Amino acid sequence: MDDWQARVDAVWDDATLTAAQVVERIDALASERPEDDPVALFERAGARDSAGLEAEAEVLYRRALDGGLDDERRTRATIQLASTIRNLGKIDEALAMLRDEYEREPRGPLHDAAAAFYALALVSSGEPERAASIALETLAPHLPRYTRSVTGYAREIADGHA
Repeated sequence: MDDWQARVDAVWDDATLTAAQVVERIDALASERPEDDPVALFERAGARDSAGLEAEAEVLYRRALDGGLDDERRTRATIQLASTIRNLGKIDEALAMLRDEYEREPRGPLHDAAAAFYALALVSSGEPERAASIALETLAPHLPRYTRSVTGYAREIADGHA
């Protein structure tokens, strides 16, 4: 799998490829694995997502998640699926998925990414204040100064006092 994943990563890293070429090459690599392989399905979904083929990506993401992915890929697939279905107008489902992912592991390596997409879904659902609160709380620990102040303001926004 390491060689296979390295070849997949090389496709993703090749900035000279068009979106259609990425889909074509990822599909060729995925064909080397069993049809229901969750990792191959995840890669195929991501290629379509990047190419703007959200409806096709949605089906593949769901199959990949149902097939079982390691924790990092599961998180990535959840974030990517939720972003895709938000773009397809399934905002409530996207919001629920992203809220669950955001709350699941506050110190996980992809927590900030989950927060960013959760904030986007909140904006789409008409909750821009809550989105700003999530984004600021996530940003605060990365600031060289004012972490406490920004965290406090983020909580005030969430509580409706800002």
